Amino acid sequence: QVQLVESGGGLVQRGGSLLLSCAASESRSSIYVMGWYRQAPGKQLELVASITTGDSLNYSDSVKGRFTISRDNAKNTVYLQMNSLKPEDTAVYYCNAREQAFGRSWDYWGQGTQVTVSS
Repeated sequence: QVQLVESGGGLVQRGGSLLLSCAASESRSSIYVMGWYRQAPGKQLELVASITTGDSLNYSDSVKGRFTISRDNAKNTVYLQMNSLKPEDTAVYYCNAREQAFGRSWDYWGQGTQVTVSS
């Protein structure tokens, strides 16, 4: 079981920046993608950004040009740099890791970190 621990959330004003970190308890070659999801009150969980083992990046349209996902393999850590934050970015942000083996895949989730952007 891989444990994911997020940090870096908080309260920031419109236009500000935050850096989220997600530290994995171990490195596994079978984990082929890691990402950040968010869930705002009353809304569905949505993918914010993801990065594959081949460094392929994917962003939701709402954060393109403002957020950057990256990782440090030596630290088993994935980051989400969030710039030009807007009140609509307010949500609980969850780190995700997807593992694949024997034709199956499954997800690991962090506990979530609150991001609040004031206007």
